[in-house]
Amino acid sequence: MSKGPGLFVDIGKKAKDLLTKDYTSDQKFTVSTYTGAGVAFTSTALKKGGLSTGDIAALYKYKNSQFDVKVDTDSNISTTITFTEILPSTKTIASFKVPDYNSGKLEVQYFHDHATFTTTVGLNQTPGVDVTATIGTPAIAFGAEAGYDTTSGKFTKYTAGISVTKPDSCASILLGDKGDSIKASYVHYLDQQKKSAAVGEISRRFSTNENTFTVGGAYAVDHLTLIKAKLNNHGRLGALLQHEVVPKSLLTISSELDTKALEKSPRFGLALALKP
Repeated sequence: MSKGPGLFVDIGKKAKDLLTKDYTSDQKFTVSTYTGAGVAFTSTALKKGGLSTGDIAALYKYKNSQFDVKVDTDSNISTTITFTEILPSTKTIASFKVPDYNSGKLEVQYFHDHATFTTTVGLNQTPGVDVTATIGTPAIAFGAEAGYDTTSGKFTKYTAGISVTKPDSCASILLGDKGDSIKASYVHYLDQQKKSAAVGEISRRFSTNENTFTVGGAYAVDHLTLIKAKLNNHGRLGALLQHEVVPKSLLTISSELDTKALEKSPRFGLALALKP
């Protein structure tokens, strides 16, 4: 694939990952194993409140193809098939879920040195269509996204964004919710490995005049231990400790607290991922 501006979903993704990725208030246990034939199996058990769920997934890569199948405790079977370079500079992704036969989607991604395009079509009788386009370079990119409902003949969404990326920082602005919201974020990396970083994000919803400002960051204590924290202007405080117990086996402990309602008990989450 080309080294172009990236996909539209990449705009603002670095800040989003720092503020949301791996944070959990639930108990989660994941085990991954690999066979000699190149098949990866992942089993996940999740306890949320008094409800326990689980799934098992298998991932197989063969040349330019990738097959991903997941079965959960509700008897849902999710399948994703990815083909790379069927046509030059393209990636094709087909996904569907059984027994929800209307959930099928087909996505085609096209990569160019100065632009990327994606088209996603629902595989049902009244398909929805999502289109994204991004132009620019790895340093600066402009993008837009639109969704169209073929049944009603109306646009379901339209979003525009811009991102500026430097070796030690990344900034982005997204105008979404059909122009009803705007979000700006900035990430500054504190080391060359980009493991320690500070992030700030501010969003505003025009219809309700609601503003949300969030600051956070990640600090690599050493090559095995990572600490993350975040706080917004509504008093929501989150903290996370992640440690690599053995190679590729991560233990994650996170908690969330409403500082404006300290009489309430904080919510703690525990996630354990084991990979050989």
